[in-house]
Amino acid sequence: MNIFYKALVPCLLFITLGANAQVKQQPIPRVDQMADVPQPFKIIDYNKLAHDFDATVFNFNATGTFWPLVWIDKSQKNFPQDVVGIYTAIGDVRQGPDHNKGMFHEALANMGATLGATLVGIDKTNQQNRNYVGMLKNYFNSETGWDIMMNNTCPEVALLGGGYGRDWWYDVYPNLLFYAIYDKYPNEPGFEAIARKIADKFYEADVILNGNYDYSYFDYGKMKPMTNNICLQPDAAAGHAWVLYSAYKKFGDAKYLKGALSALKALQSQSKNPTYELLMPFGAELAVRINAELGKDYDVNKMLHWSFDGTPICREGWGVLVGNWNGIDISGIVGSTVDHGGYGFLMNTYDAAWPLVPIVRYDQSYANAIGKWMLNAANASKLFYPQYMPDDHEIIPQLSDVGKGVIAYEGMIKQSNYKEHEAIKGPVAQGDGPLWVLGQNPQESQLSVYGSGHVGIFGSIIKNTNVEGVLQLDLLATDFFHDKAYPSYLYYNPFNESKTVTVMVEKGDKVDVYNTISGTFVAKNVTASTKIKLNAKSSAILVMVPAKGKVTYSGSKMMVNGVVVDYQIQSKK
Repeated sequence: MNIFYKALVPCLLFITLGANAQVKQQPIPRVDQMADVPQPFKIIDYNKLAHDFDATVFNFNATGTFWPLVWIDKSQKNFPQDVVGIYTAIGDVRQGPDHNKGMFHEALANMGATLGATLVGIDKTNQQNRNYVGMLKNYFNSETGWDIMMNNTCPEVALLGGGYGRDWWYDVYPNLLFYAIYDKYPNEPGFEAIARKIADKFYEADVILNGNYDYSYFDYGKMKPMTNNICLQPDAAAGHAWVLYSAYKKFGDAKYLKGALSALKALQSQSKNPTYELLMPFGAELAVRINAELGKDYDVNKMLHWSFDGTPICREGWGVLVGNWNGIDISGIVGSTVDHGGYGFLMNTYDAAWPLVPIVRYDQSYANAIGKWMLNAANASKLFYPQYMPDDHEIIPQLSDVGKGVIAYEGMIKQSNYKEHEAIKGPVAQGDGPLWVLGQNPQESQLSVYGSGHVGIFGSIIKNTNVEGVLQLDLLATDFFHDKAYPSYLYYNPFNESKTVTVMVEKGDKVDVYNTISGTFVAKNVTASTKIKLNAKSSAILVMVPAKGKVTYSGSKMMVNGVVVDYQIQSKK
């Protein structure tokens, strides 16, 4: 249910929230350093941008330099079907129908774009007479014997084409993407068997690892942990745990729960921050969720702070950036906090919202911190796009139109790592494309197709309200494999004064509105809308439950008609 879907006539209910909030908010120190209202301030329509990306990039008839950005790979690796390839970056010379036999394309791009479009309501199983969802089976590497989703349909071609070596997060993350897509397309032929095989592999790997994830990668064919010249990545345990718990929720097999708890324990056992790339926030989200659902006691603060802090063991500085660079707030983006003064990446920022936003469903004490981070991240992320970043802060402003308004720069850096562009004042919108294939990739490869395709994550979560600066964040949008739940939204007021927000209810529904932060119903029998008054620097988490539903309690949980509404009930009113 989209509670801002239609402009309906407000009813007369008027509720004040925040003054007697019973849940004490827990800080995230990195977020505390961010601007209350970042400047210059503007939250773009990420939902529309996601639709525009899908319509533009998946157009096989698109014209222009380096277009179209999709092609048909007829190699039929792993499955007897063709698959659509998507460029990693505009003009990437390693890719396309005429390079590397058309076989070099990344799951990060293809799965990310498929998931992003799906999250904003696009059915990718029947689009232009193509089933883009079914095509993803080709990334299930049966021919290598790994039997998991991998970043390429043919890893050997990817290596020869200048792709990536064995880097654990690249092997694990496509499986998280697949499971998220599987949640949205549970009846897609072949997906159940693949999901079970992935979970079995991850479970068997966790048994072999036996609590020690201090490796560069895991060979899922030979079932051996490995080290190479790439950092040790113990946060891969977060990816294993997330997939295994998703499999447990889907299939109910106790061994998957056992594996999830084992991997999460291995993650928590680290004495120092093990963050490497994308996976740590999934560990934090899973710790919160398992604590709430199963009554466990994982150290959420530790994992959540690890996700933000930027002080990992090996890859120094990887976390969430904070700062104002020459009058432009960049806080909230995710990447290296130290590389050339800070280097954030669009895909990492989009994807961090996937696990971090649902956290407040299970523990509302992080509402202010997550709300403030998302406000900063949403404001800064638009600056990756040429149309929103001033030309004098872009590395190729004269060429950026090639992205047709839907392709963003890969990264944002304080001082460019290209010597010829060091004089540009930060933030500098740029990418690594020309560095991947030295002397061959064009300057236009600064524009990132793979990262831009994940825009649907933001698009499904973020919606502006009638008060500029107060966002509505959908807590169910990326809470995959969740138990039955009612529509749930986070509102955070970043201002020093109270703000009144109109909350709309979709026509035809009659709901009671429950605020998990105050532990009370704040409106009853709402058929059109209600207004809430958020006090300064305060949050509301509103759950739209059936009007006159039966309220019951079990331990710390409060339920309506048997569905959990509040996992951390503070008062039984």
